[in-house]
Amino acid sequence: MNIAVILAGGTGSRVGAEKPKQFLEVDGRQVIERSIDAFDQAEGIDEVAMVVHPEWMEYMRGVVSSNSWTKVKRLIEGGSERYMSSLNAIAAYIGCPDDTNLILHDAARPFVSQAVIARVIEALKWHEAIGVGIPSTDTIWEVRQDFDPRLSKFVARIPERSTMWRAQTPQAFRLPLIRDAYQYALQDPQFRATDDCGVVRRYLPGIKIHIVEGEEQNRKITFKEDLLK
Repeated sequence: MNIAVILAGGTGSRVGAEKPKQFLEVDGRQVIERSIDAFDQAEGIDEVAMVVHPEWMEYMRGVVSSNSWTKVKRLIEGGSERYMSSLNAIAAYIGCPDDTNLILHDAARPFVSQAVIARVIEALKWHEAIGVGIPSTDTIWEVRQDFDPRLSKFVARIPERSTMWRAQTPQAFRLPLIRDAYQYALQDPQFRATDDCGVVRRYLPGIKIHIVEGEEQNRKITFKEDLLK
Protein backbone atom coordinates (compact mmCIF):
# COMPACT_ATOMS: atom_id res chain seq x y z
CA MET A 1 0.00 0.00 0.00
CA ASN A 2 1.38 3.41 -0.99
CA ILE A 3 0.25 6.29 1.20
CA ALA A 4 1.13 9.85 0.19
CA VAL A 5 1.49 12.19 3.16
CA ILE A 6 1.37 15.90 2.32
CA LEU A 7 3.25 17.81 5.03
CA ALA A 8 1.57 21.19 5.48
CA GLY A 9 2.16 21.90 9.15
CA GLY A 10 4.36 24.97 8.73
CA THR A 11 3.43 28.63 8.97
CA GLY A 12 5.56 29.81 6.02
CA SER A 13 6.74 32.99 7.74
CA ARG A 14 9.40 33.77 5.12
CA VAL A 15 6.73 34.38 2.48
CA GLY A 16 5.48 37.32 4.54
CA ALA A 17 1.76 36.70 3.86
CA GLU A 18 -1.27 36.56 6.16
CA LYS A 19 -1.81 32.89 5.36
CA PRO A 20 0.73 30.05 5.46
CA LYS A 21 2.31 29.65 2.03
CA GLN A 22 0.55 26.35 1.37
CA PHE A 23 -2.78 28.22 1.29
CA LEU A 24 -1.68 30.93 -1.12
CA GLU A 25 -2.71 30.72 -4.76
CA VAL A 26 -0.67 29.90 -7.84
CA ASP A 27 -2.55 30.62 -11.05
CA GLY A 28 -5.95 30.42 -9.34
CA ARG A 29 -5.34 27.32 -7.23
CA GLN A 30 -3.94 27.00 -3.73
CA VAL A 31 -0.46 25.57 -3.34
CA ILE A 32 -1.69 22.69 -1.19
CA GLU A 33 -4.46 21.88 -3.67
CA ARG A 34 -1.88 21.50 -6.44
CA SER A 35 0.23 19.21 -4.25
CA ILE A 36 -2.76 17.05 -3.35
CA ASP A 37 -3.93 17.00 -6.97
CA ALA A 38 -0.63 15.46 -8.04
CA PHE A 39 -0.89 12.50 -5.68
CA ASP A 40 -4.65 12.05 -5.91
CA GLN A 41 -4.23 11.64 -9.67
CA ALA A 42 -1.14 9.44 -9.52
CA GLU A 43 -1.37 5.78 -10.41
CA GLY A 44 0.00 3.60 -7.65
CA ILE A 45 -1.04 5.95 -4.83
CA ASP A 46 -3.70 4.24 -2.70
CA GLU A 47 -4.36 6.93 -0.11
CA VAL A 48 -3.55 10.58 0.58
CA ALA A 49 -3.26 12.19 4.01
CA MET A 50 -2.52 15.78 5.00
CA VAL A 51 -0.60 16.93 8.06
CA VAL A 52 -1.85 20.42 8.94
CA HIS A 53 -1.09 22.99 11.64
CA PRO A 54 -3.74 22.75 14.40
CA GLU A 55 -4.91 26.32 13.81
CA TRP A 56 -5.65 25.53 10.16
CA MET A 57 -7.40 22.17 10.53
CA GLU A 58 -10.89 23.58 10.12
CA TYR A 59 -9.81 25.60 7.11
CA MET A 60 -8.29 22.48 5.57
CA ARG A 61 -11.53 20.56 6.10
CA GLY A 62 -13.21 23.22 3.99
CA VAL A 63 -10.58 22.83 1.27
CA VAL A 64 -11.15 19.07 1.20
CA SER A 65 -14.93 19.42 1.04
CA SER A 66 -14.68 21.85 -1.87
CA ASN A 67 -12.65 19.41 -3.98
CA SER A 68 -13.53 16.09 -5.56
CA TRP A 69 -10.45 14.14 -4.46
CA THR A 70 -11.07 10.41 -4.22
CA LYS A 71 -7.96 9.28 -2.30
CA VAL A 72 -7.88 11.83 0.54
CA LYS A 73 -8.63 9.86 3.71
CA ARG A 74 -7.04 11.58 6.69
CA LEU A 75 -6.28 14.96 8.23
CA ILE A 76 -3.48 14.69 10.79
CA GLU A 77 -2.52 17.41 13.25
CA GLY A 78 0.99 18.74 12.69
CA GLY A 79 3.68 19.51 15.23
CA SER A 80 5.60 22.67 16.07
CA GLU A 81 8.56 21.46 13.97
CA ARG A 82 8.67 19.59 10.69
CA TYR A 83 9.97 16.35 12.14
CA MET A 84 7.04 16.31 14.58
CA SER A 85 4.65 16.39 11.63
CA SER A 86 6.42 13.38 10.15
CA LEU A 87 6.20 11.62 13.52
CA ASN A 88 2.46 12.28 13.75
CA ALA A 89 1.97 10.82 10.28
CA ILE A 90 3.99 7.72 11.18
CA ALA A 91 1.94 7.28 14.35
CA ALA A 92 -1.32 7.58 12.39
CA TYR A 93 -0.40 4.53 10.28
CA ILE A 94 1.47 2.49 12.86
CA GLY A 95 -1.07 -0.37 12.76
CA CYS A 96 -0.74 -0.88 9.01
CA PRO A 97 1.03 -3.92 7.47
CA ASP A 98 4.81 -3.87 7.30
CA ASP A 99 4.78 -3.55 3.51
CA THR A 100 3.05 -0.16 3.76
CA ASN A 101 5.02 2.70 2.18
CA LEU A 102 4.84 6.29 3.38
CA ILE A 103 5.59 8.82 0.62
CA LEU A 104 6.27 12.10 2.40
CA HIS A 105 5.95 15.28 0.36
CA ASP A 106 6.27 18.96 1.27
CA ALA A 107 3.06 20.83 0.47
CA ALA A 108 5.29 23.73 -0.57
CA ARG A 109 6.40 21.77 -3.67
CA PRO A 110 3.18 22.02 -5.71
CA PHE A 111 4.77 21.38 -9.12
CA VAL A 112 5.87 17.77 -8.56
CA SER A 113 5.22 15.85 -11.77
CA GLN A 114 3.55 12.52 -12.39
CA ALA A 115 6.86 11.29 -13.81
CA VAL A 116 8.70 11.92 -10.51
CA ILE A 117 5.95 10.28 -8.47
CA ALA A 118 5.97 7.27 -10.83
CA ARG A 119 9.75 6.90 -10.48
CA VAL A 120 9.44 6.90 -6.69
CA ILE A 121 6.68 4.27 -6.74
CA GLU A 122 8.70 2.08 -9.10
CA ALA A 123 11.81 2.38 -6.91
CA LEU A 124 9.80 1.29 -3.87
CA LYS A 125 9.46 -2.15 -5.47
CA TRP A 126 13.18 -2.70 -4.86
CA HIS A 127 14.28 -0.26 -2.13
CA GLU A 128 13.00 0.61 1.34
CA ALA A 129 14.27 4.21 1.47
CA ILE A 130 13.98 6.66 -1.43
CA GLY A 131 15.15 10.23 -1.85
CA VAL A 132 14.46 12.57 -4.75
CA GLY A 133 17.11 15.05 -5.86
CA ILE A 134 18.82 16.77 -8.75
CA PRO A 135 22.54 17.26 -9.41
CA SER A 136 23.78 20.66 -8.33
CA THR A 137 24.79 22.95 -11.17
CA ASP A 138 26.27 25.44 -8.71
CA THR A 139 29.46 25.20 -6.70
CA ILE A 140 28.56 24.55 -3.06
CA TRP A 141 30.39 26.27 -0.21
CA GLU A 142 30.52 24.91 3.31
CA VAL A 143 30.44 28.09 5.38
CA ARG A 144 31.32 28.48 9.04
CA GLN A 145 31.13 31.25 11.60
CA ASP A 146 34.38 32.93 12.60
CA PHE A 147 35.15 34.11 16.12
CA ASP A 148 36.87 37.16 14.67
CA PRO A 149 34.16 39.88 14.46
CA ARG A 150 35.85 41.31 11.36
CA LEU A 151 35.11 38.08 9.47
CA SER A 152 31.69 36.82 10.51
CA LYS A 153 31.55 33.93 8.01
CA PHE A 154 34.13 32.20 5.88
CA VAL A 155 34.40 29.42 3.32
CA ALA A 156 35.56 26.34 5.21
CA ARG A 157 35.33 23.77 2.44
CA ILE A 158 34.32 23.48 -1.21
CA PRO A 159 32.99 19.96 -1.87
CA GLU A 160 33.43 18.39 -5.28
CA ARG A 161 30.43 19.60 -7.26
CA SER A 162 29.97 16.33 -9.14
CA THR A 163 29.01 14.62 -5.86
CA MET A 164 26.55 17.32 -4.73
CA TRP A 165 22.80 16.92 -5.25
CA ARG A 166 19.96 19.21 -4.17
CA ALA A 167 17.36 17.36 -2.12
CA GLN A 168 13.68 17.49 -3.05
CA THR A 169 10.56 15.62 -2.02
CA PRO A 170 8.80 13.23 -2.05
CA GLN A 171 10.90 10.99 0.17
CA ALA A 172 9.55 7.47 0.61
CA PHE A 173 10.08 4.69 3.14
CA ARG A 174 8.80 1.34 4.30
CA LEU A 175 6.74 2.13 7.38
CA PRO A 176 8.76 -0.04 9.83
CA LEU A 177 12.03 1.53 8.66
CA ILE A 178 11.02 5.18 9.12
CA ARG A 179 9.35 4.26 12.41
CA ASP A 180 12.56 2.67 13.72
CA ALA A 181 14.69 5.59 12.54
CA TYR A 182 12.58 8.05 14.51
CA GLN A 183 12.52 5.81 17.57
CA TYR A 184 16.32 5.94 17.67
CA ALA A 185 16.32 9.67 16.93
CA LEU A 186 14.04 10.49 19.83
CA GLN A 187 16.52 8.88 22.22
CA ASP A 188 19.21 11.34 21.09
CA PRO A 189 19.18 14.61 23.10
CA GLN A 190 21.09 16.28 20.23
CA PHE A 191 18.50 15.25 17.63
CA ARG A 192 17.92 17.78 14.86
CA ALA A 193 16.45 17.09 11.44
CA THR A 194 15.51 19.00 8.31
CA ASP A 195 14.21 16.04 6.33
CA ASP A 196 13.32 12.40 6.75
CA CYS A 197 16.19 11.01 4.68
CA GLY A 198 18.52 12.74 7.13
CA VAL A 199 16.91 10.89 10.03
CA VAL A 200 17.35 7.53 8.30
CA ARG A 201 20.92 8.35 7.26
CA ARG A 202 21.96 9.28 10.79
CA TYR A 203 20.11 6.71 12.88
CA LEU A 204 20.04 3.72 10.52
CA PRO A 205 23.49 4.10 8.94
CA GLY A 206 23.39 0.61 7.42
CA ILE A 207 20.48 1.59 5.18
CA LYS A 208 21.31 2.90 1.72
CA ILE A 209 18.94 5.60 0.51
CA HIS A 210 18.22 5.08 -3.17
CA ILE A 211 18.18 8.29 -5.22
CA VAL A 212 15.51 9.03 -7.81
CA GLU A 213 16.23 11.96 -10.10
CA GLY A 214 13.85 14.88 -9.67
CA GLU A 215 13.18 17.89 -11.85
CA GLU A 216 13.97 21.61 -11.74
CA GLN A 217 10.25 22.40 -11.83
CA ASN A 218 9.80 20.54 -8.52
CA ARG A 219 10.92 23.64 -6.67
CA LYS A 220 10.00 24.65 -3.15
CA ILE A 221 8.00 27.78 -2.47
CA THR A 222 9.81 29.80 0.17
CA PHE A 223 9.45 33.44 -0.90
CA LYS A 224 6.73 35.42 -2.70
CA GLU A 225 8.70 35.28 -5.95
CA ASP A 226 8.45 31.48 -5.90
CA LEU A 227 4.67 31.70 -6.34
CA LEU A 228 5.17 32.64 -10.00
CA LYS A 229 4.53 29.49 -11.96
